[in-house]
Amino acid sequence: MPRKKPFSNKQKKKQLQVKRERKRGDTGSGPSSRNASVERGERQSDTSDSETTDIRRINQQPFSREGRYDPNRFRLHFEKESKEEVEKRKKLAREKVLQQVSDKELEVDINKIYPSEKGLGFPRRPSWNYEMTRENLLKKEEKSYRDYLDELHSRNPPDTLSHFEHNLETWRQLWRVLEMSDVILLIVDIRHPVLQFPPSLYHYITGDLQKQAILVLNKADLCPPPLVIAWKHYMASQFPHLEIVCFTSHPGQPYSTVLQKKRMRKKADWGHAGGPIDILKACQNITAGRVDLSSWEQKIQRDAVAERFDGECDDGAESVLMEHQTDSAMELSSPSQELYKDGILTLGCIGFPNVGKSSVINSLVGRKVVSVSRTPGHTKYFQTYYLTPTVKLCDCPGLVFPSRVNKQLQILAGIYPVSQLQEPYSSVGYLCERTEFLSVLKNQESEKFNWTAWDVCEAWAERRGYKTAKAARHDVYRAANSLLRLAIDGRLCLCLRPPGYSCLREQWEKHVDLQDIMVLQGRTTEEEGTGDRDDEEDGESSTEPEEERDRDADDDEDGDDEDEGFGHPRQKDNKPPGFTVNMYDVLGENECA
Repeated sequence: MPRKKPFSNKQKKKQLQVKRERKRGDTGSGPSSRNASVERGERQSDTSDSETTDIRRINQQPFSREGRYDPNRFRLHFEKESKEEVEKRKKLAREKVLQQVSDKELEVDINKIYPSEKGLGFPRRPSWNYEMTRENLLKKEEKSYRDYLDELHSRNPPDTLSHFEHNLETWRQLWRVLEMSDVILLIVDIRHPVLQFPPSLYHYITGDLQKQAILVLNKADLCPPPLVIAWKHYMASQFPHLEIVCFTSHPGQPYSTVLQKKRMRKKADWGHAGGPIDILKACQNITAGRVDLSSWEQKIQRDAVAERFDGECDDGAESVLMEHQTDSAMELSSPSQELYKDGILTLGCIGFPNVGKSSVINSLVGRKVVSVSRTPGHTKYFQTYYLTPTVKLCDCPGLVFPSRVNKQLQILAGIYPVSQLQEPYSSVGYLCERTEFLSVLKNQESEKFNWTAWDVCEAWAERRGYKTAKAARHDVYRAANSLLRLAIDGRLCLCLRPPGYSCLREQWEKHVDLQDIMVLQGRTTEEEGTGDRDDEEDGESSTEPEEERDRDADDDEDGDDEDEGFGHPRQKDNKPPGFTVNMYDVLGENECA
């Protein structure tokens, strides 16, 4: 009898995974399959109170029953899309010729995203008293949440709402953070802040709770300075009493080549962030001397000195007390009427997935205390950190509020795990129509060739050498995922603009605060003047240091990296008809960066 070939490491890994799934009662395809990732998101049981067949439960994480916390308790729950809708978008991605949109279409009004007449609020915690049992309280919260969903859908026709969170457990975490905090940090991505700033939340904080909020425009390194200033002034005009600060966890990142940036990011310099002192000043304005914040100011100064002299922060220099909040401590807790209790300022950190919330916390602490990832829903449970004896941070899992934003734009904003998308091509097309891709192609390629979203993905698959396992065709799905990850990380950067930006652009480019923003970004005047395409030449996203691997990367099992295709041309196969030159050979490194 012929001897059996020994199993490869990859085969052994798959067999082990199958055995684990069988122990949990799972069946189906292997973990590397795209269908398997979808199935994993729908098979597993969870503790959500929104159990319906119309909800897709995604972002499944490995979990031991003996573990203290269930990481899947707060995983993302979105409404399922119909097969007809998905197939329609796939067909459109193959057929629709991409056309560059006007600058005016990049301008977004917050009132169009969150129209007040559509009732796009968020579920509120119902009233309760200490005589209620825990079970009665949970049932009341579940009923209130179902009533909220019924009201929301009655005022918004099908397919008009964006993806939004359907997991009641995650909304409960928001309630706890709002109740425990004295000041709320509302963290948004500067590339598209109006997508992630629900006015209903702001009005609830300042009106019903009578608390103050600070808007943190994060990832300021990914936008040109005039656009940062424009967004800051627009948000101030819409919300006059809102404190607004700009922030970046990675100032001064070089962006001449992608490879250079990745070498610089192997050690995250959390103590070198731009913006902590501005958050401190905003808190000083709000507290008005009722809390002693001198220890926080001294900590920021020490972190800056340590960074300047040592080149990196000493992780053991200062201990940070971290607390995990248990259910019993949170579920039967009432909103504190006393602000700054015991002389302590409690800051609540709230934001959508992928706005860089964990990076902001790490930067405020001065070292890494929260793991960061581009994966939406990465923060798994409520936790608190003491910056100093008088300043405490409360972290909350990322939450997606209901809105009327385009779902393709939501995906580019990073609120949906890329590896679990059923149809990524339309989002790639949306990106191409709003960046410089098409203008570069038209300058270099034949004017007769019309690009579709599918063509763009196929060209990237060819450039990267992505092949399907059986037929060895270009793996277009994997290529689309790769491009979307680059967009989320800020390497292919799409920056939206406030209304009227095109008309007032010259005013913002000469604004008196321009130099201050450039200092915050860690850039010089010469660097900003190297080109007009600042929207696409900005640095890498502050969401994920180099040592952090994307936990959603089902499609990148071979361990390769998106940057490979930029600097190292691959051996080309025979090109399909119509492809005279691969579009990514046309694009230079700086354009891709």
